[in-house]
Amino acid sequence: MEPEIIAAFIMQYFCLVFSLSVHEASHAKVAEMCGDPTARLLGRVTLNPAKHVDPIGTVIMPMMMFFTRIPFLFGWAKPVPYNPRNLKNLRRDPVLIALAGPASNLLIAIVTILLLRIGFIAVGIETMQDVFLLQLGMLMIYINLLLALFNMIPVPPLDGSALLGFLLPDSGKQMLESIGPFGILIAIFISSRFLSGPLDYLFEQATWLALWGIQQG
Repeated sequence: MEPEIIAAFIMQYFCLVFSLSVHEASHAKVAEMCGDPTARLLGRVTLNPAKHVDPIGTVIMPMMMFFTRIPFLFGWAKPVPYNPRNLKNLRRDPVLIALAGPASNLLIAIVTILLLRIGFIAVGIETMQDVFLLQLGMLMIYINLLLALFNMIPVPPLDGSALLGFLLPDSGKQMLESIGPFGILIAIFISSRFLSGPLDYLFEQATWLALWGIQQG
């Protein structure tokens, strides 16, 4: 296998694992702030990837995508548990906990855009190290936009379902919960049909914000 392909996989995998770790640690931290110590006691309020690894979603799935030459990596981490009985506000707090994950991915994308501008606007892109950092930054932006959008699909067990459940009446919540066993399949279908357009648009805008005015040497 070509060294360039292996190097690209390593870069993507680093970005994916880091982003998943921040996503889950954000769930855990907000759950702690809302009064539930479960995630903290399990050691989940950390960026250590080992605490968040899901054998299938964090290891097997990305490796399968690599060996089948799928041009991008995707995966998931171990869900963060919390005890609703410990929450300060049983109606509001589950939504805050759920939204913390996608919000953290959006924050990573925004911070990466700012870092690219600060790092390159003055000096341009002159060395191979600059090119590597640029590629790493663009991967970080793309993966985090993807994670944020995918997780906001409003079907359980994805984070967006908590927001939809908050807005629905009790009958609607029961209907939403009933599709839980099929939620991932529904989310994959929705993302494959409708996610690429918004994702490509956001990535184009992010690229423009990050690179506008940067000169290549």
